[in-house]
Amino acid sequence: MSDKPNPIQMQKFLGGVDYPASRDDLVKHAEGKGADEDVLEGLRAIEDRTYDGPNAVSAAFSKS
Repeated sequence: MSDKPNPIQMQKFLGGVDYPASRDDLVKHAEGKGADEDVLEGLRAIEDRTYDGPNAVSAAFSKS
């Protein structure tokens, strides 16, 4: 099992996201930026809701 990426690693794949954004929007954006499977799995594990900015995503990512 791979180490879980940290929020900073995850955020580099979310640059340019238009907030508010849903979990699916975030995953799709990260995929387009070439995120690895560990980052994508972490994003898929966050709560399915609308996020108003990168801090909210990082907080949810840290909890998942």
